[in-house]
Amino acid sequence: MTLNRSLLSALALACLCTAALAQGDTLAKIKESGVITIGARDTQLPFSYKPTGAGDPVGFTNDVCLKIVDAVKAKLGQPSLQVRYTILTSTNRIPLLQNGTVDLDCATTTNTTARQQQVAFAPSHFVTNITAAVKRNSGIDSLADLKGKTVATVTGSTAVQLLRGYRKTESIEVQEISGKDTADAFLLLASDRAVAYVLDDVQLAGLIATSTAPGDYKILKESLRQEPYGIMYRKDDPQFGALVDQTVLGLMQSGAVDELYAKWFTRPIPPNNVNLNFPMTDAVREVFRNPNSKGV
Repeated sequence: MTLNRSLLSALALACLCTAALAQGDTLAKIKESGVITIGARDTQLPFSYKPTGAGDPVGFTNDVCLKIVDAVKAKLGQPSLQVRYTILTSTNRIPLLQNGTVDLDCATTTNTTARQQQVAFAPSHFVTNITAAVKRNSGIDSLADLKGKTVATVTGSTAVQLLRGYRKTESIEVQEISGKDTADAFLLLASDRAVAYVLDDVQLAGLIATSTAPGDYKILKESLRQEPYGIMYRKDDPQFGALVDQTVLGLMQSGAVDELYAKWFTRPIPPNNVNLNFPMTDAVREVFRNPNSKGV
């Protein structure tokens, strides 16, 4: 009985130490395990996606995070540090970051003041406009034209709250239908189960460019709000946070981020060599020139 209690106590202590390590000292956790875990997506082209549906994700945000990985390797003196990916969703990304399942969230997460209560954000690496994509033959030319229509969104995205706020302000009623991720929600539009899809303009551009009939769609010019994307990491971990922030700042100050941007937004990308033709906007250029971690 005493032995069993001792074993249980040791196991409990080990679990508590592991949890504390995961939450309080990310670099120590990574050094002990020999692994850094990136929270990624599989369909968020060109930020974090799997070109063939298999293998590791690639993309603009992923490239930024791999620069952070290089910095961690140098800091810890572990050049053979293993990189492991975990595919996240809009609903589980924060809990799995907080509990230590992943060390970085590297996708298209909007930096909001509400989320800053739970996690920390690196300097913003992109700024997008929340708007809607519709089919060209839909007769819809503005957000007001969505009145009485079915609109697709992604579960857990900021677009949901923005759309509801717009409805309240503009006194229009729409029927919402949600997809589990960006690709799933686009299928709702493609199959005519929704007449519009509200999301970030750059993600809409990527989904349209890689669809079977890109010419069938258009993106509305109106914007519900501009939103900054940031890489998330755990709060209250100053050593790891400083390394993440310094790495992202270094990419911007050196101009290296400009080449990464050109690689993913103005040149052909896998798997079908589609060029998004999405030149750098004034808002993106401004956050590169004057980096910040401000939330909306």
